[in-house]
Amino acid sequence: MSWLKKELGYIISSFSQILIGILLVGLTISGLGFAIFLRLAGFNGTIIAFAGITVEVIGIIISYLLLRRYVIPKEDGSNKSPQKAKTKMK
Repeated sequence: MSWLKKELGYIISSFSQILIGILLVGLTISGLGFAIFLRLAGFNGTIIAFAGITVEVIGIIISYLLLRRYVIPKEDGSNKSPQKAKTKMK
């Protein structure tokens, strides 16, 4: 039972990342969803294509802004070279 409590703690602590993931999935399928909605509303193909592409570009820009903090490396300010791990030979 303690493992369940530990796993729920992990889920609760990463709730903001779960919400960002759900938002990113929504943004990636928003253009398709909007195009399907316009098709059902009876618009022609030119309007559907233009609106779908516009919504998808907006979704990509928002996705980039959300993921930018994961892509840009943080600079430590120290330029230390990586040290080799010392291992014992048996």
